[in-house]
Amino acid sequence: MVKNIMIVGVGGQGALLASKTLGQVLLDAGFDVKVSEVHGMSQRGGSVVTYVRYGEKVYSPIVDKGEADFIVSFELLEAARYTEWLRKDGTIVVNTQKIDPMPVITGKAEYPENLENTMKEAGITVDALDCLTLAEQAGTSKAVNIVLMGRLSKYMDFSEESWMSAIEKLVKPQFLEVNKKAFKLGRGE
Repeated sequence: MVKNIMIVGVGGQGALLASKTLGQVLLDAGFDVKVSEVHGMSQRGGSVVTYVRYGEKVYSPIVDKGEADFIVSFELLEAARYTEWLRKDGTIVVNTQKIDPMPVITGKAEYPENLENTMKEAGITVDALDCLTLAEQAGTSKAVNIVLMGRLSKYMDFSEESWMSAIEKLVKPQFLEVNKKAFKLGRGE
C-alpha cells in the first residue's frame, strides 16, 4: 500500500530539506520512494508543494486530491489551501505561523481569520504548533522545517534514530546539533 505525504509552504522556508529528510528515512527503511517538487513562485514568498510517496512499489510521484495521508504545512493559509488533497482520515501537521501572501501585502485581500478552527470544524484532524518559536528555542529560526519533521515523526513508525541518521546525512556538520534539537522539540521532547 502506497502512503502519500504533501509538504506545502512558502518559498525559502526549507521545504526541500524537509522532503529530503523524510525521503532519506523512507529509503533507509527499504521503501520505494518518489519525491516530486512542484514550484509555483518558489522564490521567497511563492507557494511550494512537494509530494512524497512511498511503499513497496511506487509508480508516480504525484498525489491526487483526496489521497494525502498527511499534509505537512509551514504556514496556516497553505494548509487550508490544500485540504482537498487530504484523505478523509488524514492529518494536517501545521506551523501556526502566518506569512502574508502578495494580495495581503498589497492590500487587495485580508489574511483569513481562524483558519485552524475552520479546518477542524470541517472535520479535519489538525496538529498545529508554533514551529517558529520551537526552532528559535533550538537556536535558529531556519529550523522550522526540522521541527515539522519531528512532529510528523510522531505519526510514523520509524525510530528516532532513523530520523537522526537522515538528518546527519543531509545537514552540514555546523548545523547538526541545532537541527537535532529542533527535531526533538517538534516531537515534544
